[in-house]
Amino acid sequence: MPVEVRLPTILRPHVGGAPSVTAEGSTVGELFDGLVAKYPSLKGQLITESGDLHKFVNVYRNDDDIRYTGRLDTPVEENDVVSIIPAVAGG
Repeated sequence: MPVEVRLPTILRPHVGGAPSVTAEGSTVGELFDGLVAKYPSLKGQLITESGDLHKFVNVYRNDDDIRYTGRLDTPVEENDVVSIIPAVAGG
C-alpha cells in the first residue's frame, strides 16, 4: 500500500529534490527500509547504525508523533502521510 512520505528541504537532494515520495510498508520502519533501498544516500539520515530512529529527526504519522505510537513499529495504512521533520534545538 502506498504511503506519502514528506521530506524536509535538507533531505530532498537525496531523493532528486522531491518534496515528497511514496513508499510501501506496514510500519514506519518498513517504509524507511524501502526508502533507503531506493535512495541509498538516505542511509544514516533516518536510522542509526544500531537500527533506531535517528535522534535528529522527528517523524509524524498523520498528526501523531511516532515516539508515542510505537516508534519504527508504528503501523501505517494506505493514504497515511508520514512527515519527517528535522529536530531543532535552541539556546
